[in-house]
Formats: sequence, C-alpha cells, structure tokens
Amino acid sequence: MPVEPKPVTRRQALGGAAALATAVATLGGTRCALAQDHGAVGGENPLVWLDMDQAALDAAYDQRAYDPAMSEHIVRRNKHNQMALARLAEPEINAYGARPVETLDVHLTERADGLAPVNIFFHGGRWRTGTARDRAFMAEPLINAGAHCVIPDFSFVQDVGGDLAVLGDQVRRAVAWVYVNAERFGGDPERLYISGFSSGGHLAAVVLTTDWPGEFGLPADFIKGGLIASGMFDLEPVRLSSRSEYVTITAETEQALSPARHLDQLRAPLILGYGTLETPEFQRQTRDFYAAVKAAGKPVALLVAEGYHHLEVAETLANPYGLLGRALLEQMISRARGGR
Repeated sequence: MPVEPKPVTRRQALGGAAALATAVATLGGTRCALAQDHGAVGGENPLVWLDMDQAALDAAYDQRAYDPAMSEHIVRRNKHNQMALARLAEPEINAYGARPVETLDVHLTERADGLAPVNIFFHGGRWRTGTARDRAFMAEPLINAGAHCVIPDFSFVQDVGGDLAVLGDQVRRAVAWVYVNAERFGGDPERLYISGFSSGGHLAAVVLTTDWPGEFGLPADFIKGGLIASGMFDLEPVRLSSRSEYVTITAETEQALSPARHLDQLRAPLILGYGTLETPEFQRQTRDFYAAVKAAGKPVALLVAEGYHHLEVAETLANPYGLLGRALLEQMISRARGGR
C-alpha cells in the first residue's frame, strides 16, 4: 500500500545507516564497517555533498558498502534467472538502432485478441554491467499476467567513453521503437508502461521526463504509467562521487539527464520504491523525487520495502506477490479495466 514517507532529517538518515552498518559489522560485515567509518559527520575531512565527506559519499553510491550479503544476492538472482530462462520461450530479438548492442528482447504473452499491454523494463548494473538476457526473470510475472515484456540492451557506459548521454539517447529510441512497432508483435501502443531498477531506474526516469513531441514527434502522453525502484533522479551527487571514475558527467549532461529537473515533461502516473537497508543516498534520492513530483501536482505513490537491501528490492519487482511486483501489475491492470 502506498505510504507517506516519514519526515526524516539528513542526520537521522545517516545516523540510522551508521547504526545498521555497526550492527552488521559485528556479525562480520567488514564492508559495512568501512561504510560506517566513512559515514561520520563533522569529522576532519571537508564535506562534499550535504553532510558527507568524500569517503561517505562514495560509500553512499556503492551498494556493496551497505550490503555485506550482496554476493549471495547476486548468486540468488542469477539462479533465479537461469530457472526463468528454462521456463520462458525464446524472446523476439529486434534492433532499434545501428549499433550491435541496440537490440530489444521482446518476451511475448499469449492473448486471444492480439493486443496486450506492454511493459518496458530497464535493468540496473551501474550503467556498466548487465544484459537483457541476464534479467529475463523480470518478464515471467508479466507474461503470466497477460502482458508483453520488452527488455532493451544498451551500451555499457565505459564502452562509449563514459558518455551517459549515449545511453540516454539509446533508451529513448528503444521506447520510441516499441511504440511504433507494438501492434506488429501483438502489443497495444495505447497501454505502454515503463519500469526500471537502480541505474536502470535512472534511465526509466529519463524516458518518463522526455519531451516526446519535441524530440521524436510522438504524443506527449503515450506512456501510461511508470514504476521506478531504487533509482537516481539528480546527477549532481553522482558526479561528485567515485562513479565519476567511469562516468563522465559534464554540466550539460547533469542538467539534461537529471529527471528531477524536467518534471514539466512528466505525464505518466508514477510509483516509486526503495528499501530501508539501501544506502542513504538511494533512499534520499527516491524520497526527494517523490516529494518533488507530489509538489508539482502529479500522480505519484511511494512504496517502502522495510528491511530490504538493494538487490532484494528488485526481487520484489520480479514477484507478482511482492511489494513492487504487485503494484506494477495493478498499475497495468487498473488501466485496462478503466479503458481498453
């Protein structure tokens, strides 16, 4: 159920994260101990972002620093994906651009009338890892519910000189391709939805805040809904963090690809979510974006996964009974009941 976020000060958030890190460190989470050490406020090191020094900010954009079991979570995710691949039919592979990587995996559902809703999912991986095939497990609950699932591939940012703008252009073109070609593969272009997780959540937000008429000549409101889990919505702190070692974020890129700065282009109802055991910055980014969207008078809901680490949040999205998976299906089904 959507909830209003509790008012939490920045110092409280960091204090809570530090306390958590200390507790996990006691159980052997050495990386969390490092994050806790770096999370001290008011120390000798200069502050870089809000009340964080450089080490604390770097840890706040490194999920491993706050999740001592991340390696186990990755093993579980990969096993889940292997099982899903064994159950799913091979997807259609379609090109949306000229680069070899610019393809989409189209997982098809069975539907008698030939016009099913379509969800386009953008995977995470720090913009530098992961493929559509690696995330096929995201398609299974959608297919079983009667929806097509499209998972685009896009460049690893390190392969394009660190230029995040290339990825922003790719995901927009991928979505435009799906809208134009949906009927060809049995999809309803009037029921197109966007979802994304982590860095893929950032890319999903870029899509949702695109000037579609001005840049692509497409209807402003052709995307009917969006769900973003654990995303990033303002690139300024990302630029200041250690992620800048492999992502080149210029002032122009920061402005163009910070969805929080383009809320005038947001047309679709939005669901946002995060886990309470994620890094303080991933939590803050989502809370702040939720508040900004709400203040702009646009439909938005916030879901908080209590006691969930970063990759565990993605598991709820891939589960039809999970916090985010249920919300995603309800978003698409409620639209179907209200119209087509």
